[in-house]
Amino acid sequence: MRVAAFFDIDETLITGKSMFDFLRFHLADDRSPRLGQAERFAAFEQAAAGGGLPRAEANREYYRIYRGVPADLVDLQGREWFEQRRRTPGFINPRVVGALVRHRLAGHRVVLVSGSFPACLRPLADALGAHHLLCTRPEVGADGLLTGAVDRSVIGAVKAVAMREVAERFDLSLPLSFGYGDHVSDLPLLREVGHPVVVGADPELGRHAESNRWLRLAGVAA
Repeated sequence: MRVAAFFDIDETLITGKSMFDFLRFHLADDRSPRLGQAERFAAFEQAAAGGGLPRAEANREYYRIYRGVPADLVDLQGREWFEQRRRTPGFINPRVVGALVRHRLAGHRVVLVSGSFPACLRPLADALGAHHLLCTRPEVGADGLLTGAVDRSVIGAVKAVAMREVAERFDLSLPLSFGYGDHVSDLPLLREVGHPVVVGADPELGRHAESNRWLRLAGVAA
């Protein structure tokens, strides 16, 4: 069986949150249709700030902001956003990307796992030479417009489900594999592999790392 390395993306491989950074890019683009996205985003931010939205529901609410937007336009904007952001100092976490490169050179399958979506993740996955991308996939209608719905939100426990699916399909050994995550919501990802690595300084996740003697990897290099 093959060994894999599974990587969370936001605040693990990159230092920010791809969904929100990309959405600001999308809203600022004159090509984006004015279909109430800004208003829906403001309402979403307000609800999320209150802490009352469960993480999975917040993820789904985010994608409703794009309802009625051409999928092809969002894909194009994703490529443009990534080309702009990859040149920004501090966009990537060099220590984690370095670990990814070492896994790839060792012949391990590189798998990116995220609640974000292909428009802004596929360019990153291609640039890093990832073999698989497990992420939330927005639904596209017959008219080519985003419906605002998603197949499933790949966050929390669903990350582990997606990992098991790709492991079975591509003959990957999860007990021999590695996993990288930065937040307590990545616990399902980290617990699914034999070699979990905690990135950064999330206090709750740090307590799990200490009690389980997991490896630690600092955040952005000084």
